[in-house]
Amino acid sequence: MLALYVASLLASAPAQATTLPPQERRQELLFEAAKLGRTELIPLLVENGADVNGYQERGFTPLILAAYNGQADAVEALIKAGADACKPDLGQGNTAQMGVAFKGDDRIAARLLKEKCDVNARNKAGQTALMMASLFDRTAQIEMLLKSGADPDILDASGRSAASVAEAQGNGGLASMIAKYKRTN
Repeated sequence: MLALYVASLLASAPAQATTLPPQERRQELLFEAAKLGRTELIPLLVENGADVNGYQERGFTPLILAAYNGQADAVEALIKAGADACKPDLGQGNTAQMGVAFKGDDRIAARLLKEKCDVNARNKAGQTALMMASLFDRTAQIEMLLKSGADPDILDASGRSAASVAEAQGNGGLASMIAKYKRTN
């Protein structure tokens, strides 16, 4: 239904450009398309003025929404359309990489790491994607992040490291893996 609506509104001839939905609605549609994985709509909306790096009312970019909701194809389409994978949300300062560490989609995590964002970027609480991955036992993502240069010694605003976050969650094995990585690399 969304595709038909957007296609009918945006596929009009240039002479009928006045039939386009208002800019604000095009932006809302981009957020919906990102969240729902409606990849075919993303280029169409961006070409017609939706801001691929804009923020919605809760402070999230389309890319953050796509990553958080496990929409790998939408993540790719947004990056191809010019989305800034490094741009944090307005509320807590979380990046798409942090959001995917929270949710656990390894495919999206690997794709975002290709964008060469600061792997040690911190949110407003001083937390990194590595800490979030440690909190939720995302072993594959932890390994990806460490191999990409994530610093396991960074402390958040509460004085916790990725290893101490894992330890606090009762995951001593993961804490040991992170500590071992620190010693060998």
